[in-house]
Amino acid sequence: MILSLALIFLTGLGAAALTAKLGLPRIIGMLCTGVLLGPCALGLLDASVLAVSADLRRIALIIILIKAGLSLDLGDLKRVGRPALLLSFLPACCEILGYVLLAPKLLGITRTEAALMGAVLAAVSPAVVVPRMVRLIEEGRGTGKGIPQMILAGASLDDVFVIVLFTTLLGVAGGGTADLRALAGVPVSVVLGLTLGAAAGLLLSALFETAHKKGKTVRNSEKTVLVLGVAFLLSAAESLLKPFVPVSGLLAVVGMACMLRRRCAPAVSARLGAKFGKLWLGAEVLLFVLVGAAVDLRYTLAAGLPALALILCALLFRSAGVALSLLGTPLSRRERLFCVIAYLPKATVQAAIGSVPLAAGLPCGEIVLSVAVLGILLTAPLGAIGIDRTCNRFLDCAS
Repeated sequence: MILSLALIFLTGLGAAALTAKLGLPRIIGMLCTGVLLGPCALGLLDASVLAVSADLRRIALIIILIKAGLSLDLGDLKRVGRPALLLSFLPACCEILGYVLLAPKLLGITRTEAALMGAVLAAVSPAVVVPRMVRLIEEGRGTGKGIPQMILAGASLDDVFVIVLFTTLLGVAGGGTADLRALAGVPVSVVLGLTLGAAAGLLLSALFETAHKKGKTVRNSEKTVLVLGVAFLLSAAESLLKPFVPVSGLLAVVGMACMLRRRCAPAVSARLGAKFGKLWLGAEVLLFVLVGAAVDLRYTLAAGLPALALILCALLFRSAGVALSLLGTPLSRRERLFCVIAYLPKATVQAAIGSVPLAAGLPCGEIVLSVAVLGILLTAPLGAIGIDRTCNRFLDCAS
């Protein structure tokens, strides 16, 4: 495992630096590194690393979500509340509709299987979107109208909605029935997740304040470890409470970080944000290299041009959903186009659930995985490049 981790960090950083020199996003170098090191190419990664790959990717996501929460201004988020809520489900629903209408004709699968495929592909990638929105918030770009805050919040909720919908459709495609209780549990999951996270943030901020009043010095590094430990606990609460009540662990993490920003002194939250920004430098490499390692090029080659055409057409449906979500907002055409671009990338969710239908023995499993892999390879670089190349031109910098 140690050698595999060394390969991940060293080659991942090297490839990221190379792609950056070529004027491309660092993520492309990391994804390509993962593909090359993974079991479907050179096979240099130890099986023990691949076995815990999902957990390592989740740890990396938790780190960037804490950083995101510490950067979020709740006042700005209130101003864009309705569009953020619509962005959490409307683009995904439109994209799934695109798969339902087009996939049976292009790939010869049933409507139910097409809906399941759409649920796999419909989630936006927080691993691609969140760090870029955090950077824009820190730079003050687009924050005057709350654009990065809106996208950040919508993307986080989008994943919860899509994963629950996928679970329901998986049961239908497997010959079962739709679990409508699971769909009804989406708002419950969101509310409980944010409430649990806010409570944890209140406790942590009270602990830090009490220690300060008593003259006890709690180093920033100790605060960082404490916050990270509580974040892991909140993430684990999702699976621990699943038999009883739905809770979104990732939203709980964001809620905790937002509460810390709100309740702690500005200097304290700023130092915590800086610490997690440094942690993200390593977590980013780990996340994207392991996402690349989960890609199976054999399925990509088998998918062919019809799958490529399907993904591109479905993205048009998704873009229409983003446009509908932004109706009635004061955003300009360029700002709306930026939001459309920011909602294109897919990676982490597809890598996590793309193989589930195949593992469940569904007839559509192989083609679903093929399209999911192709979707990652196409949209992750497309979205990352699009955001990086248009943010300075399409978004105004707050004065």
